Amino acid sequence: MNSRNKKRELMWQSALKQTIILWASLLIFGGLAFLIMLSPFARNWLWQQTGEEAFLSQVKGISDIASDWMRPRLDLATSNLQEDCKNRPVCLDIPHTDLSPYSVNVFLDQEAEPAKRELAVQMASEAGFDWLRQEFVWEDIEIHGRGDFEDRRHEPYRSAWEKYDHIVDLAEMYEMEMIVRISNPPAWTRIMTDTIGSYAPPDDFLDYANFVGTVVDRYKGRIKYYQLWNEPNIYPEWGNYPIDPENYTNLLKDGAIAARAADPNVVIIAGAMAATINLQPYMQEAESNSLSDLLFLQRMYDAGAADYFDIVAVQGYGLYSGPTDARMHPRVINISRHKFIRDLMVQNGDADKPIWIAEMNWNVAPEGIDGRYGRVTLEQQARYLPESYKRLEQDWPWVGVASTWYLKRATDAWEQEQKPEAYFRLLKPDFTPLPVYESMQEYANP
Repeated sequence: MNSRNKKRELMWQSALKQTIILWASLLIFGGLAFLIMLSPFARNWLWQQTGEEAFLSQVKGISDIASDWMRPRLDLATSNLQEDCKNRPVCLDIPHTDLSPYSVNVFLDQEAEPAKRELAVQMASEAGFDWLRQEFVWEDIEIHGRGDFEDRRHEPYRSAWEKYDHIVDLAEMYEMEMIVRISNPPAWTRIMTDTIGSYAPPDDFLDYANFVGTVVDRYKGRIKYYQLWNEPNIYPEWGNYPIDPENYTNLLKDGAIAARAADPNVVIIAGAMAATINLQPYMQEAESNSLSDLLFLQRMYDAGAADYFDIVAVQGYGLYSGPTDARMHPRVINISRHKFIRDLMVQNGDADKPIWIAEMNWNVAPEGIDGRYGRVTLEQQARYLPESYKRLEQDWPWVGVASTWYLKRATDAWEQEQKPEAYFRLLKPDFTPLPVYESMQEYANP
């Protein structure tokens, strides 16, 4: 055999050997994958890590988790906050975390009939919720001008406080605590009225401070927790202005000073930040006028905001994965994202403050409706929400209260407008319970 033929034979043998190894590897790994697909134990473990139910999504999720280890570890300060913590795995001394976590967002101000307001509160209580998160809508109370609290939009004229007094009475009647969000200025607070955006901040922040102080003084001893503004890091909550953490800090400062002057026992919650990944606002498109919650909070700290809030608030939507998703990537939004916020708080010397989740749930928008908030089935939503509370209580000791988004709306306007926001609800507008209401009722009332 000449050298050329021998070389060909060796090449052929090598190629054959590599082909056999390749096919053997494929058979082995394919077999393992098949066994995993059939194994309830393995699939459940993958679910617990990734929050994914489909096998291929679970495989992708595990690869994401593996890549997480290539990034710096987060400092969550879950130990060593006290001298006696040395031999305990988790030892936190953070105020406002030893409370019931079960809260629900309500729109009681939109219920025209007092009896329906009461039924909503009653059903929230029966579902096991101990908190109501309710907006006290500034433009619905100080309607016509500074210090004017008479509602003259319809006859007969009445006190603009009447409806909100009733809401507070109902919370007390059903032994529920309240988180009051103060936002949504009246048009008279801006020289450009609503043309700059109906949620835009007032021209004079002292108008906001005056209103905050008035609300806190009115309900002193009855309401303790106030959130000052909402989602200041995204459009439209800061109107048509560029997102501005420094200016929001000024608004927060004025509001907090006024609130604490009215009631020294008040607890200030910073405006809940939306989870978003934009590194800078893009004013040419309204929907892109947003700023990463991480950058926004850091700039708040740099502007001196720490002295003017007691609790950091975030949004905690699961979006495209379930409540067990442990993946951590700064440009991925999932249920665990608030761990980045916790790390940032620790770096800024705020480890002794808690995080509260202002809105949390999964969306069940049907096919044909915009799926921007993710899309799960009614059955999945019913499983996911209780599981998220379970994870909060077991894994996240720095998190206090978490408010489900949302109990119900007074009408089906969102549904008629085909807005995906309609499909976070626990009750239909006619008070018909959805599966997620029933699952929360079972979970929170053991």
